[in-house]
Amino acid sequence: MNHYVTVNGRKLRKGYTTGSCAAAAAQAATRMLVTGVPLETIEIEVPAGIKLQLAVDNVIIQPDWAMCSVRKDGGDDPDVTTGLDVFAKVSFAVHARIDIYAGEGVGVVTKPGLGIAVGEPAINPVPRRMILDAVRTELPPGQGADVTIFIPGGKEVAEKTFNPRLGIEGGLSILGTTGIVEPMSEEALKEALILKVKVLAASGCKQAVLVPGKYGEKFATTKLGLPHEMVVISSNFIGSLLDSCLEQGFEDLLIVGHIGKLIKIAGGIFHTHSRVADARMEILSAFASLHGADRDTIAQLLDCPTTDAALDIIRERGLEGVYQFVAERVSARCRQRLQSRVSVGTIVYAGKESLLAMDTVGKQLWEEFLHV
Repeated sequence: MNHYVTVNGRKLRKGYTTGSCAAAAAQAATRMLVTGVPLETIEIEVPAGIKLQLAVDNVIIQPDWAMCSVRKDGGDDPDVTTGLDVFAKVSFAVHARIDIYAGEGVGVVTKPGLGIAVGEPAINPVPRRMILDAVRTELPPGQGADVTIFIPGGKEVAEKTFNPRLGIEGGLSILGTTGIVEPMSEEALKEALILKVKVLAASGCKQAVLVPGKYGEKFATTKLGLPHEMVVISSNFIGSLLDSCLEQGFEDLLIVGHIGKLIKIAGGIFHTHSRVADARMEILSAFASLHGADRDTIAQLLDCPTTDAALDIIRERGLEGVYQFVAERVSARCRQRLQSRVSVGTIVYAGKESLLAMDTVGKQLWEEFLHV
């Protein structure tokens, strides 16, 4: 693709989704099945309104079926599916329907909450519609078809994605709402994280553990012994995840995280990326002052490059009570955002294994969640 977007001052090339690849391969295979003429390229228009001219590879044409592939190109996005060949095999059906099946490397949905029925191929609604429309445009009136989408190597690559957490087994999801990959799209990541909330809610669970990242997940499951299936990673989008939990009717939330992330939430910052807001030392210094820190101590805290560096100063000055205050403020800020309709507790840690504090509700929820 020759479409670009500027992210943080960098010019990055856009790509196209697995959904676009599947639709293009399905349309090319259908046309070749009908005409018997091999194709080298296929043009499709994606929901974003962009026309893509895509190369068609691995062509096989038989009297009653045809098959081909389109290679995924995620542009300059760090996309683990880039370079994979997305295949479509299309055969005539005796009925007038167009049925879509998951082949090798395409996952199958095993849990509710994804907007796709359990047992169905993990092909999201927009790509599914793209595939159906692409095939229908090439078939004679009243003719049905069976379409199988498969991705060699997809099962192995899927282990690097969120799919196993979402209950998608056997391979990748066919994704995309616009057909285009926006490099480093925060919205795409946010949507993927929120999906875990929806899946958890659809299972009937009304309780969850929110952690900023992998270290928080490990601390919650190994150090605190919390059930892995209850843990949801929020990344930097804690505010969006809280909003989703409220929308999905959650009743109890336990926030578990490193003080470097949670100190921001304690100050009312709900998008915690340092590019958006980085007031860690200012908030920590203000809290320390409430616990008796003098001017020199505050100056030293403000000069610290990380919260881990600040912990030594806090310990030396006997100000450890600030950690409990942080936990309580995190819970209070989250409850405020949740309109006091959800019970929230907080557990704060440092390093990889050092428990710093938990508020009263955090302790109650931790003990309760251990027996879920």
